[in-house]
This record gives sequence, structure tokens and C-alpha cells, in this order.
Amino acid sequence: MLKSVQILGSSSGFLSLILKKSHNSCYGLSFVAVSTNPLPYSTARRHEIVSKTDSLVSPAFLTRRTRCFRASRVCATRSESNQDATSSHPSSAAVHSAGNVLKISFCQWCGGQTKHEVPHGEEKMRAICTVCGKIAYQNPKMVVGCLIEHDKKILLCKRKIEPSYGLWTLPAGYMEIGESAAEGAIRETWEEARADVEVQSPFAQLDIPRIGQIYIIFLAKLKRPHFSPGPESSECRLFALDEIPFDSLAFSSISVTLQLFIDDIRMGKLNFHYGTINKRPGSSPSDMRAFSLDYHLQS
Repeated sequence: MLKSVQILGSSSGFLSLILKKSHNSCYGLSFVAVSTNPLPYSTARRHEIVSKTDSLVSPAFLTRRTRCFRASRVCATRSESNQDATSSHPSSAAVHSAGNVLKISFCQWCGGQTKHEVPHGEEKMRAICTVCGKIAYQNPKMVVGCLIEHDKKILLCKRKIEPSYGLWTLPAGYMEIGESAAEGAIRETWEEARADVEVQSPFAQLDIPRIGQIYIIFLAKLKRPHFSPGPESSECRLFALDEIPFDSLAFSSISVTLQLFIDDIRMGKLNFHYGTINKRPGSSPSDMRAFSLDYHLQS
């Protein structure tokens, strides 16, 4: 069972509390002091995945040699479409962007006009209905999906919808009310790749605060070796690790997930990863030309 990871900040870095599995299948605690400064990364190394001897070479990250930590900066070469440019709201609610949140003009319950102010006892600006008095809270969206390995290849889907039309991604999408993260990942995999899968374990949680998303990606296997494009995909295909089209991936979260997986394969052990994807200051939330993976923990 996955346990929570607590991060204690300091002025020079942070102290991470990591739960590690011991030989008797229990979890112990390991404290690792690390720096939060990301390391530079050159895109020229990204395609150095498989050597002539077929041994995997790290495509993604230059790492500090700590037992349970990597910090990195990843720079890509193309723009990324914002997967969640606008949140879903009833037709009675007109919204527009206001910094990192959406400014809600009308109440989603009664349709009344809203005012924006900090409610008593809170610290953030909220949309408050001037008619019924209800407060509209905005929360991150959960995106769940599967990383499926079959015959040492990874299943990817080419998107047939915007954003990122025509680019490759892991089968993934938004969780629905009433389902678990694993159930949502299985459903999304069926919808996008018509693949019936069995979830094996969580692989990565990637937070993207700038656009209010949390990605949870599971390792999964095909129950049957059959897949085909769903309504949102134009093509589904298995890629060998040295064939993954990093220059044609849809989202930074997918690129980071695949790079972490290849790195784990090279090291001979699959880990669980947590990290925060941050865009370069001043860049657009949908700009994939520069981003960093910060607070990267693995266990």
C-alpha cells in the first residue's frame, strides 16, 4: 500500500520523509536531505535511449546521487496544448481566466450574478452568489491513465481531438464522479484504445499547479493482446522504448512519465514517482518549450 510522503520546507532546500519497503514487506522511514534546485538538462540527450549493446541509457534526467531523489529540468522543442483550458461549468455560468483560476460570473446553482471577494475566515478570492449566497470553490482536476507494457513495448494513442490533435499520448483522461482512480484509468484505456487491462500498481503522480491538474498513471498489462482506436483516437500502436516519438507527444506529463519509466528500466527497478511539473516563469501554461520536474521523489 502506498503511504503518504511529507515534505518539510526550509530556506535552503527541504527534508523529505520517504517510506521505503523493507524485506519483511513492511514500510520503514528514510529521511533524505536534498536541494530543491532543478538541474539543467540538454534536449540533445533525449534520444540516447538504447545503445548498440541494447542496454538502456537514461533519456531524461541528470540526477544527483541521492538514494530516493532526482531533480531535473526538461526542455522540449514544441508547444503543448493546455489540456484543461476551461473547466466544465453549467451553461448559466460565464467564465473567463483570472490568473491561475477561472473568474465565475454566474452561480452554477441558481444562475444569479456573483461577486468576488474573500469569504470570512478564508484567504483566497472566491465567487459568491449575490442571490443564494453559495460559494463556488475551484479544485484541481484528476487525470488518470495507464502505462501499458506488452512485449517490451509501450501502447500509445494518437489523439483525434483537440487539444494536441494528431499527437501521441498514453490512454488517460479525467476521473468521473463515483469511480476510483484505478477504475477511471481502466475506463479511459478502454475508451481511447479499446484495450481491456489489469492495473498492476501506481507508477507516477505528477502535479501541475499552473493548470490545476493532478496526473495519476498506473502500470497495467493487457488481459488480451487486442487494441484498436476508440472515438478519441485515430491510431493505437505499440512502440519499442527506442521508438517512442518524444518530439510528437501531446503533453509534458506524458513525456515525463515515459522518461521516468525508461530510466527505471535502465536501472533495473520500477519505482513509484511523485513530482511537480512547473513551467518556466513567464511562459504560457500551454507552452511545452520549457518546464521542470521539481520535488521529484521515488520509492
